[in-house]
Order: sequence, then C-alpha cells, then structure tokens
Amino acid sequence: MKILVSDNLSKRGVEILQKESGIDVDVKTGLPKEELIKIIPEYDGLIVRSATKVTAEVIQAADNLKVVGRAGVGVDNIDLDAAGKKGIIVMNAPDGNMITTAEHAMALMLSMSRNIPAANVSLKQDKKWSPKAFMGVELYGKTLGIIGLGRIGSVVAERAKGFAMKVVAYDPFVAPEQAEKIGVEMLELTELLQRADFISLHSPKVGDKPLLGKKELNAVKPGVRIINCARGELIDEEALIQAIKDGKVAQAALDVFSKEPLDPASPLLGVPEIICTPHLGASTGEAQDKVAIAICDQLIDFLKYGSIRNAVNMPSIDEETLKQIKPFLELAQNLGQLASQLTEGPLTRVKVQYNGEVANLNVQPITICVLKGLLTRAIEGVNMVNAPFIAKERGIEVQELKSNEIKDYTSTIQVEVVTKEGTRDITGSIFGKGDPRIVKIDEYYFEAVISKHMLILSNRDVPGVIGKLGNVLGKHNINIAGFHLGRLKEKGSAVAVINIDSPPTSEALRELRETPNVLEVYSVVL
Repeated sequence: MKILVSDNLSKRGVEILQKESGIDVDVKTGLPKEELIKIIPEYDGLIVRSATKVTAEVIQAADNLKVVGRAGVGVDNIDLDAAGKKGIIVMNAPDGNMITTAEHAMALMLSMSRNIPAANVSLKQDKKWSPKAFMGVELYGKTLGIIGLGRIGSVVAERAKGFAMKVVAYDPFVAPEQAEKIGVEMLELTELLQRADFISLHSPKVGDKPLLGKKELNAVKPGVRIINCARGELIDEEALIQAIKDGKVAQAALDVFSKEPLDPASPLLGVPEIICTPHLGASTGEAQDKVAIAICDQLIDFLKYGSIRNAVNMPSIDEETLKQIKPFLELAQNLGQLASQLTEGPLTRVKVQYNGEVANLNVQPITICVLKGLLTRAIEGVNMVNAPFIAKERGIEVQELKSNEIKDYTSTIQVEVVTKEGTRDITGSIFGKGDPRIVKIDEYYFEAVISKHMLILSNRDVPGVIGKLGNVLGKHNINIAGFHLGRLKEKGSAVAVINIDSPPTSEALRELRETPNVLEVYSVVL
C-alpha cells in the first residue's frame, strides 16, 4: 500500500507511516497540479492539509486511490462529490484541533474585550501611554451565545463558564437535554441574537446564505461582539462592516474569511473595531501533532483492516461496530443482489425495514450495502462510498425504517424494491453465529440458505412438480445442494429457493420454464 503526503505534516505522523509494515510513504509537498495528476495513480492513500487542492481532475486520475485523509477539520479543498462518485473515502481529524481552536476563540474574545491588539500597537509603535483610550469590558456576568454546540463549541462553553459567563446556544442538531448537562441553555437563533453580549460561531457552512447576514445583524443586541473561528462564509463581511458603522455591533474578531488568504486591500483590515488573524485556529504544535497522528492512524486502520473513522462522505465504522454489524452487512448485500435479479425495469424506490435487535445498531452502513447489492449488477465499480451517490443520481428514493419489536426472529432486514414493472419484498435474518437466511420472498415464508448459485421459481402447488424439476436438473448434471419451499395454502401457489452447485445453462433454464405448472424461473448468482 502506498501513501502520498502532499502537504507539510508533523514528523510524528510521518514516522508512524514509515514504521508501519506493508505501508510505503512518499512525502512530496508543494506539487503543481499537473505533477500531482501525473503521479497520483500510483497511490492507495493521500494525506493533505489545506494547501493541496484535491479537485475532480485529480480524483479522476487517481485510478488506485481508496482514501483521502485531511489532517484537520475542513475539507473545502477536496471535491467530495467527485470522490464519492469514484468510490474514494474522505476522512478528517476533527478532534485534533478541538482544544486549540476553542482556546483561540477565547483568546480573541479576551483580546477584543480588552482592546489588547490596538493597545499593543499604540504603546510599541506609537510610543503612547494611553490607558484611558482602550477602555474595555468584562466577560464576567455577560451572556455568550454559541452558534454550533459541537466539539469545539462545547469546549468554548466550558471555558466561558470558567469566566462566570452565562452561556446560551443555537444548534438544531443538539437536544436541550444534552446541552443542559454542560450548563447551556438552547435557544432559537432569533432569541440568541437578541440576548447575547458576545457571539461565537462554531457551525459548519449550511446552504449558500451566510448565517449572519444583514437581516440577522440588524436583529442583534446593540453593542454585541462577534467571534468567528469556524468558516468565513458564515458572516456577510460587508454587512458586518456596516453593522459596526451603524453601532449595532461594537467589535468583531475574525480568524476565518470568505476568501483566503485575505486580500491586502480587504476593507476588513481598515476597520479598527475588527481584529483579524490569519487562520490561526489550529496553529499550535500540539494540534499539528494530534491531527497528523490521528489521520495517519486512520489511514492505516482503513487500508490494512477496513476500519473507517471520521469519514465525511460515508458512515464511519470503528472496529467494534464493524464486528457487530458484519453479518448484517453480508446479508444486506445478498438481499440487494437477490432483489436486483428478481425485478425488471429501473429502480424508483428502495425501502429497508429493520426489525428487532438489529434496529439498535448503526444501520446506515447496512442500508448502503443493500444499495451496493442492488446496483452492482448494472453498474461496474459500485462500492460503499459511491452507492448512495449513484442511487441519488438515478433518482432512486431510499427509505430507512426501524422497529425494536421482535416478531418471528430476533433480527430481520426487509428490503422492498419498486420499479415501474412492480414491487419485490425480500426479508432476511441471521441464524446462529452468522448464518444468513432468506426468510420471506413477497408473501411466501421459508428459511432458505443463501448460496452463490440459486434458482428462485414459482409454481402451482400440485403433485409432481418438484420431481420434474429434479429430473431436469439431473439431466443437465446440476446438483441440488438445498431445497426450500414456501406456500400460502394447499393447491394454491408456491415459491421455491433451490441451492445449486453450478450455474444452469440456458437450455436447462428453458426446460425448467417449460415444465408444466411452473410459472416463473429466475437464475440468481451472488
């Protein structure tokens, strides 16, 4: 396995790769795009920071690439759509920058509230001793509004409480009960803007509009101070400057900008009330070591053992979770492959229903395995990463439902596929210590073993059919390894799953379909 490190990475991370058996690492930084495109086909893994732009062109050329690791949090320099469609996993290292970014937000808050940067310049450059010119405000007793109560936002909340600040937050993905555990009151964004003396942004970019635009900045509590160590696009910079001029916003401290590096002619640099730092959120030696070690460990775990952590374009699966869901992953893919061979016409909808104990597990990777099985027959190169992208591109609606109720089996996965030609409903379960079985096809019940070669056929439930089927298969030297029959009622209709040791010839299939009272015959290969 070959890994390319194309940006400056902490030596501690590179050393981990160099010491790992079965891993060859090349460190080539500052590569022009053309050179990167030329050499990327050699590599199974790529590690970047923010300098390397992993564009669609680079990804298209990466014939062997399986994973891109971002030593840090933001993945704006990586084309996630192109990577997903190519089946390449993109990982980041979100925990490594957590403390250092939170500390930088607090540093900006303190620097702003006490006018430290301006006072420093006045004393050292202008040689002025002017303490009255830099009157500040205390953090004590003030209300801090945090937008985005994730890893970094939570650390900022804890640090702010150490300054005896009251902390409120807006985050639609965090339950009030969870926030309450760290002493934070959850509010709607409008109320937060009206109550906060300080606002600190720790949210990912959502949609195309800034989170704090002209409308929001007009709604803030007069005299508010704003800190942004998250994404430059979260704030409308022109509206921020105007809000400062209008007296709505007292000060701002920005570590990130809508375009980086910041243009020397940017009007932000001309506003005394705005502190600007050149994206220093992750700029500590400790943070760089942490993200380097984390991303190198993650790539090794994935390339050598299949463990997926901190993936941004597919569900993460750690070693323990993988152990729990592995039998269901195999079952799900088999059900998808089986359904694809029992249906005609393009897929329009897929519904995956989890019942029983499996509903308590992380089922998202299992659903993806269903999609992978469904699409593999028609599309080359489908994998766990690109299956959801391909389904979306083809307009396939995917539903995922869960129920803890245990019925006939402790766990079942029910896959319903809809095409313009009709609907198929297939249910599977795991027996014993990992034995996958088909327990239902449409309304027919059985406990059929899953094998590489199977015949699925329906027939009228009359005497002699099974014997005639055996004769046809015997005539063509096809050995029956298992036979499982389901029927609704006596002398009605039946469905059989026949496990066979070798694939049937076209002549054998023709004779089976011409056998009296046989209605349908499908040859299935898994």
